[in-house]
Amino acid sequence: MATIKDVAARAGVAVGTASRVLSGSPQTSPDSRSRVLAAARELGYIANGPARSLRRARTDVLGLLVSDIRNTFFSELAHAAEQEARAHGYTLLLANANEDAEQADAVIDAFASQRIDGLLLSPQGPKNPRLEALIASKLPVVLLNRSIDGVDLPLYGTDNAGGVAQALAWLQRRGHRDVAFVGGPESFSTGAERHDAYLAGREAHGISTDDALIDAGDFLADGAAEAMLRILDRGTRPTAVFGANGQTTLGAMRALRERLGAEAASRIEIVSFDDVEWFAFTSPPVSAVCNDAPEIGRAGVRGLLDLIGGGTATSQRIATSFIDRSEGDRA
Repeated sequence: MATIKDVAARAGVAVGTASRVLSGSPQTSPDSRSRVLAAARELGYIANGPARSLRRARTDVLGLLVSDIRNTFFSELAHAAEQEARAHGYTLLLANANEDAEQADAVIDAFASQRIDGLLLSPQGPKNPRLEALIASKLPVVLLNRSIDGVDLPLYGTDNAGGVAQALAWLQRRGHRDVAFVGGPESFSTGAERHDAYLAGREAHGISTDDALIDAGDFLADGAAEAMLRILDRGTRPTAVFGANGQTTLGAMRALRERLGAEAASRIEIVSFDDVEWFAFTSPPVSAVCNDAPEIGRAGVRGLLDLIGGGTATSQRIATSFIDRSEGDRA
């Protein structure tokens, strides 16, 4: 793990200068600040706040970094986690990564330099030096809903394979074959797992294996809309669309309406991995795989508290349910 001496050497400044920059002191030149901060990023340096905190009395404060607070899955998860933490006498500090790796790194730095007892983390992609440094600091950490290759931390998340199987079974019951699948980034474990489960199960459920019907966005509405348009631009005309999360489903629906018009778009059935409250009020309503986000949040807090108490935490995959909002037989 990089030290402040390493940062000073990389930046070509004195250790005292590096220390003042990293502590936020204004008594440094703009050039020194730029060089020191760049060196800290390159080396994955984080202040040793967690280690200092663990040597002192506990603070009864936990950190929670969610991927995108606009996603109702994460807002429900955060609310349940806060209530569970409170029930155990802890305060929960919430931060939002906005599905952005650099923003997530900045938040990790902020949490790592504060006196928190542990961190609940929904990661933004693969392992990086910042995360490795955080783990090396011995701060208790659990992952929420997304795993990281090469990182052995307890994970509390959705049963993605089970949820995809529920959606495929629904599509089969509804008689669909030409189904468009709008996925998420495969750099996220949720995106990769849902994509892989879809590929593995589509043929057995009578779904077309034409990969022209598959594309991926960024788990946000705008990226999903672009992915849906790419599918349509290939000349495909799906009878149903499966969105890999709530925001993805929203983007796909918007693209269908803009490209095909409201009437034609309404004849394409929609199923979503993630339920959103307003799905019940669209015309036609949207059927959905329902994540138990509150239970994931509660389970994550309980696991983190086990680690803080010196025990072990066991990863859990929380089962999904399916909400069928279809209205009788297809026309």
